[in-house]
Amino acid sequence: MELRHLRYFIAVAENGGFARAARLLHVSQSAISVQIRDLEEELGASLFDREKHKIRLTYHGELFLQDAKTVLAFADGAVANVQRSLRGEVGTLTIGFFAGGTGTCFPAIIKEFKRRFQDVQVSLVEMTTAMHYKALQAGTIDVAFTRPMPPSDAATLHFEHLHSDRLNALILKSHPLAKKRSILIRELANERFILPDRNYSPFAFDKVISLCADAGFSPRIGATTMVGSGMAALVEAGEGVAILVRSSTILHHNELALVPLADRTAFIDLVIAWSPQRENPVLRSFLELALKMRKRPGLSRK
Repeated sequence: MELRHLRYFIAVAENGGFARAARLLHVSQSAISVQIRDLEEELGASLFDREKHKIRLTYHGELFLQDAKTVLAFADGAVANVQRSLRGEVGTLTIGFFAGGTGTCFPAIIKEFKRRFQDVQVSLVEMTTAMHYKALQAGTIDVAFTRPMPPSDAATLHFEHLHSDRLNALILKSHPLAKKRSILIRELANERFILPDRNYSPFAFDKVISLCADAGFSPRIGATTMVGSGMAALVEAGEGVAILVRSSTILHHNELALVPLADRTAFIDLVIAWSPQRENPVLRSFLELALKMRKRPGLSRK
């Protein structure tokens, strides 16, 4: 039994005869008759009462008609799902991100993608930027909002720039520089620095070291932490200063001030990264939307 047997049978049943069904299906009447006869032989039951040149369904035909419609509906649905999957409209997508570094573009992109692709199951996984690279290569996540990749990973992963965040000095409000509109990092040369742990945030760590080197000094490292909230706590405890992006979580510390760095290169990039070996239609749909939305005002720095 093939799907065409069911289509021919339903056409005859719903149109009251072989002739009308043949015209609608653009096949010969004899072809439909042969297919229906084969179907009846396979089923071992007559589906139509053909007496007095009138065609009507038998009791068995009435039962079979409902099942035939159900089977065709499932088959048509399966075809439609494949077509939708080819267009990236159905499937799953796992997105990695890290707290405090995604800015306004991340929630805007996620919200818009879920609005447009309501049949894609989206999962969000928070992890450190160092974990993003391994997770992308292993296929644990499909795409990541992260920092630029180290050279060892750049060969196997692709990334696109989303926007750049200005870096700021996080200092005590009692610090002599706290009331300035902006400062240069060389003004912090005599301070101890609270840095992100390089094992978890290699790009952020290296960025601060590079800024200090460009300003002609090597920072005295007082401590390292895994997350921005830990850096804020140590700064508030008087353990040193920190360099990071603006965050509402940081600003909740009443004793701290966030002063923008005026250095020309005092920016840190946010990128979207993925493995080209694991691309699929859903991922391509997400990337297309994300890269289009990064050009909107307010989502990127010119």
